[in-house]
Amino acid sequence: MQRTALPRRILIVGLGLIGGSLAAALRAAGFGAAEKRAEILACDPDADEIARGIEMGLIDRGDTRLAPLLDGVDLVVLAVPVLAMRQVMEELAAADVVAKGAVVTDVGSTKGAIREAAEAVFGRMPPTLVLGHPIAGSEKSGVAASDPELYVGHKVILTPEPTTDPEALTRVRALWEAAGAEVLEMGVERHDEVLARTSHLPHLLAFSLVDTLARQDERLDIFRYAAGGFRDFTRIAGSDPVMWRDIFVANRDAVLHALDDFESGVARLREAVERGDTDAMLATFDRASHARHYFDSLLNQTSYQAEYQMQAQDQLRYRVSPGGGVTGRIRVPGDKSISHRSIMLGALAEGVTEVSGFLEGEDSLATLQAFREMGVAIEGPHQGRVTVHGVGLHGLKAPAGPLYVGNAGTAMRLFAGLLAGQAFDTELTGDHSLTKRPMGRVADPLREMGAVIETAEGGRPPLKIKGGQPLKGITYDMPMASAQVKSCLLLAGLYAEGETRVREPAPTRDHTERMLNGFGYQVERQGDTCWLQGGGELSAAPIDVPSDISSATFFLVAAAITPGADLVLEHVGINPTRIGVINILQQMGADLRLENEREVGGEPVADLHIRYAPLKGIDIPVDQVPLAIDEFPALFVAAANAEGTTRLREAAELRVKESDRLKAMADGLTALGVENRLFDDGIDIVGRAEGQGGDGPSYGGGRIDSLGDHRIAMAFTVAALRASDEIVIDDCANVATSFPGFVDLARRVGLALEEEREAS
Repeated sequence: MQRTALPRRILIVGLGLIGGSLAAALRAAGFGAAEKRAEILACDPDADEIARGIEMGLIDRGDTRLAPLLDGVDLVVLAVPVLAMRQVMEELAAADVVAKGAVVTDVGSTKGAIREAAEAVFGRMPPTLVLGHPIAGSEKSGVAASDPELYVGHKVILTPEPTTDPEALTRVRALWEAAGAEVLEMGVERHDEVLARTSHLPHLLAFSLVDTLARQDERLDIFRYAAGGFRDFTRIAGSDPVMWRDIFVANRDAVLHALDDFESGVARLREAVERGDTDAMLATFDRASHARHYFDSLLNQTSYQAEYQMQAQDQLRYRVSPGGGVTGRIRVPGDKSISHRSIMLGALAEGVTEVSGFLEGEDSLATLQAFREMGVAIEGPHQGRVTVHGVGLHGLKAPAGPLYVGNAGTAMRLFAGLLAGQAFDTELTGDHSLTKRPMGRVADPLREMGAVIETAEGGRPPLKIKGGQPLKGITYDMPMASAQVKSCLLLAGLYAEGETRVREPAPTRDHTERMLNGFGYQVERQGDTCWLQGGGELSAAPIDVPSDISSATFFLVAAAITPGADLVLEHVGINPTRIGVINILQQMGADLRLENEREVGGEPVADLHIRYAPLKGIDIPVDQVPLAIDEFPALFVAAANAEGTTRLREAAELRVKESDRLKAMADGLTALGVENRLFDDGIDIVGRAEGQGGDGPSYGGGRIDSLGDHRIAMAFTVAALRASDEIVIDDCANVATSFPGFVDLARRVGLALEEEREAS
C-alpha cells in the first residue's frame, strides 16, 4: 500500500456496500485500526449501519450527521446516490472542507451530473475534487455485505480535470490501489458515454424485460420455465431501483443516445428476420458471438485487447527437461500469412469464399474479427473452416472504434494498404509488443500514393488513416526486402488510379500475388518487379491453407539435431519464397526430403521427411536470408548443434521483429554456454568442436527470457533436446498467438515440456 500518499483521516459518506467495502479493503491493507493516528470515519443516515460498521471493525467512529465528522479530515469519499451528491457538497462547502485542503472524491457511475453539481455549489471544479467510479458491485446492499475483495482486480476510472491538483489525484489513486483496484483515467464525457452503453443500457433493458414479462397473464409459466440464459441476463434487474432511477436521470442524454443506437440495431435485425435475410442475420450473430468471446478474454485477463488488452495476471513459463526423441507424423497449424490474406481477400471479393486449414491463432482471429467489425459476415472458424461472405472492394463499412490486430505485424501493415483506399476513417492498434514495431516503412510509400496517415512517435502504431483520399499508383523501389510492405502497396493499388509497381531488392514471399491471381485479379511479374492495375474486382475462390513452414521449422530443427530422429511433417507449404529454411538445413547436411509434392489452391505443398544426420556450420547464403527471415531463431539452435561455426550476415531485419531476435537469441545462447559473436546485421555461432562426438549434450541448461517473443520461446524449447540440464523459458504466453497446439505437438513427438504459471 502506498502509505506515503494516503491521508491519516478518511471519511466515507454513505456506509452501504460500496463505502463499506472500501473501508474493509483499507482495513485489510493495514490502514487505521492498528494505528491510533490513522482513522476511518463514516457518515450514514442509518444509525444502525454506523453501529454495525463499528462492530465489524470497518470504521473507528461515525455519525448520522456530517458536520461533527469534518474536523481534521484529509480525504472525503462520497458514496451516496448520484442525486444526493449536491446536498453533501453543500455541507462540505459550508464547513470550508475543500478550502482547508481536504481531498474529495466520489463513487458515482455518472460523472457529468456530479461535475455540474460541484460547479453549482463551489462556483468551479475545486482542484482537490477528483471524480471517480469503481467498476464493481453486487446485488447485495448494506454494510453487512461489505467485501474487502470487492475491488481487487477491478477497474476504477478517475476523471480528472485540467485544473486538478496532481497531489490530490495521487492521493485518490493511492486510495484505490490500496484496495487492490486497477486505476485508469478518462474524460468525463467519454466516461458517461462508455458507461451508458456497457452498464446503464443493459440495466435499463433488464428492468424493462422483466417488467414486461411480469405483466403477462402467463407470467408464472414464463418464469417457471425460463432457462439459465434468462436468469443470467435479468440478474441485474434485482439491483437497487432508487439508485438506478437516479443514474438514468443523471446520465439521461448518454443513456438516450445508447438506447437510440440499440433500437436502430434491433430494427435492422427485425427487418432481417421479416425478410428472411440470412446473410444479414448471420453477420449480426457472428459478429456478436465472436465479440463476446473477446470480451470473455478481457474479463479473464487473457491475451486479447490492449485498452482492449489487459496484461495477464499469470506469467507462463516453460520448463523443458534435457533429452528426448523426435519421431512420428504430425501436421502443424495452417500458414499464418495465408490465413490473414484469405480473410482479407475473401472479404473484398464478390461472392462466398470457403477457407479450409485456417490458423485459429489469436493474430488470425484478430484479422477475422476486424472484418466482422467492418460489416463482413463470416461463419466460423470451425475446425479450420471459415466461410467469408464477401462485400466487394467498396463494401466495407466504418467500424465503431479502433481495429485491434493483436500481435500481428502482417495484419497491421496489410490493413494499412487496404484501409487507405476506403471512404471512412480508421485507426489501427495492437498489443504492447506491436506498438514498438516500425510502421513508417508502409506509411511513407502510402503517403506517396496520396494516403493521409498519422503514426505515433517514431512512425509506430497506432495508425490513424483518413478515408476518402484519392490514391494514385506509384513505382516504388523497396529499400528493404519485405513481403509485408510489398503486399501493403499492392492492396492499396487495388484502389489506386493507374498502375502500382513494386520492386524488391531480394525475393520475398509472394502469397499476396498468388492469391490475387487466384481471385481473378491479375498481378504481373517480371524479374524483381510486380505490378497491377487499379479499378478491378475480385471474385470469390476456395482456399486450402497449407501448414505453416515457419511452425514446421521448430520440428524440422528438433529432428535435425536429435540422434535417432525420424519425423514426417504433412501438407507443409513449400512456396519458393518461403523455403530458405529447407535450403539452409540441407546445406548444413540435414537428411531432409520432400515427398508427395503437389499444388493446392495455387500454393505448392509437400510432406517433409527428416531424419537425424550430423550438421555442419556454414556461411548462410545472403540470397536465402529473406526466404528464411522468420525461421532464424530455430536455425540458430541448429547452428549451436552443428560442427564448426555458422555465420549470418545482412539480416538486420531480425532486429525489428517481435523482439530484437539477434540479441535475444545471442543472450539465450550465451546463457546455455554457446559461444557466439553478435554483429549489427548478423551473428556467428560456434557449434560443436570437430570430433566432439554426435550423441552427447551440445551445451548446458539455463534460464531464458523470451521477451514475450513466441519464436524465441519455441526455439529454446527445441534446444533442450541437446542440453545437459533443463532449460527454463520465461514469458511464453504469446506462443499460442502464433502456434496454437505447440505444447501438445512437442510432447507428442517426444519433448519433455511442462508449463508453469506464476502470479505476476
